Amino acid sequence: MPVPSQIKKGETIEIRFQIEREGEYKDTKYYIRYFQPSGTGVLKTSDKIEFTPNDRYPLSDTIFRLYYTSNSTDQQSIDIYIEDSFGQVEKVTFSFTNHNKE
Repeated sequence: MPVPSQIKKGETIEIRFQIEREGEYKDTKYYIRYFQPSGTGVLKTSDKIEFTPNDRYPLSDTIFRLYYTSNSTDQQSIDIYIEDSFGQVEKVTFSFTNHNKE
């Protein structure tokens, strides 16, 4: 599902993820962490767990949703890292421009 490229301060958007595996390996675990190089905002899970930037969190499923709330009137971006227990890491970057309806 597409993620909006414009967001206004206080607005929350949904980001849907699905980890696609190349194979089924027993006891594989997945983790998530994020970093916000520009702007300010809050990233939460559907269970309302708020992430702290650069902290690593276990994922309980390979399909999940995140919710980003903008706290900024400037351009902002977030880098989301998904890693597995074998040390493989995938990075996804989302960039947003400020959208004010006046």
